[in-house]
Amino acid sequence: MRLAQTVSLAASMPRPEPKNSTETPVEAVSAAYVEDRFFRFVFSLPASEDIAPCDQELQALQRLDDICGGDRYDVRTLPRMPTVLPQLLRALKNDDVNGAKLAELIGRDPVLVGEIMRVIGSVAYRAVQPITSLQHAVVLLGQIGLRQVVSMHVMKPILLASAGMFGQVAGQRLWDHAERCAHAAVYLSKGLCDPFEAHLAGLVSNTGIGAVARALDKELSGSLTVYTPQFIANAARIAAELTLQAARYWELPANVLEALGERGVATLPMSQVLHAANLAAMVELMGEHQAIDPQIAIEAEGAGRFTPLQLARCRQDLQRHFVTVEPTYV
Repeated sequence: MRLAQTVSLAASMPRPEPKNSTETPVEAVSAAYVEDRFFRFVFSLPASEDIAPCDQELQALQRLDDICGGDRYDVRTLPRMPTVLPQLLRALKNDDVNGAKLAELIGRDPVLVGEIMRVIGSVAYRAVQPITSLQHAVVLLGQIGLRQVVSMHVMKPILLASAGMFGQVAGQRLWDHAERCAHAAVYLSKGLCDPFEAHLAGLVSNTGIGAVARALDKELSGSLTVYTPQFIANAARIAAELTLQAARYWELPANVLEALGERGVATLPMSQVLHAANLAAMVELMGEHQAIDPQIAIEAEGAGRFTPLQLARCRQDLQRHFVTVEPTYV
């Protein structure tokens, strides 16, 4: 299952400009359709007829379930988050924690210190007076900025390295989706759930896909050439289970774990936010690369509690935030 590591010609086409109005979508599609297309987009898999999986696929799924299904996956093979992260996340939720305490926690992780100082030295945060200490940088960033720097610093290298044999393109696409999903989750969380926890849930929402990719590569050794929608749907189900295991292993907040555990059911507000943000980010990213009709809409059942107008506005916000970011795939 060796795949080319070059971007398709479609990825180099001009990106659509943000829309100023909520135009009538060309068509509405199911959440399952979007998720199938996204999986193929990330890993450059060909389209497939909606037919029953062949014996080879069924055997591969069984083997994949034996390795990764339930609680059978060895989470110790996952990248370990910095040991300071759970304490830092708890501290960042407490408005009474001062800059000195946050700086003390961050100072235990030299790599995280370097990332914060790099961000604070950017044009966006450049101060009149030079930044002379980590505590000064923490205060200047503020809790919201610090939360985003910490969570993205932790997740980006994990997702970029997660695609295994699918190469840098797949890892970058997973990260591009994670950024958009986190942004959309914050946008949709207003009045429903904690924005930072929604941001975290969006970032980790597809972490398990990389583990599934590595398992397929190891077990199938490039022998599988057909990927039916049923195969991809089951692989995505297993990936969602692995995402929840990873989040537990990383000791993420309880509300994030509940939202990840309810994926597909979506009864809790954060679960509903995450589900809608995930789909909006998928459609938006694929639309940017001309891999799907950028005006497509999600069917009401897939959108959950959010109206088509709300999702359209969320996607407009994604376009405003990300449309000027050029692809970095090589």
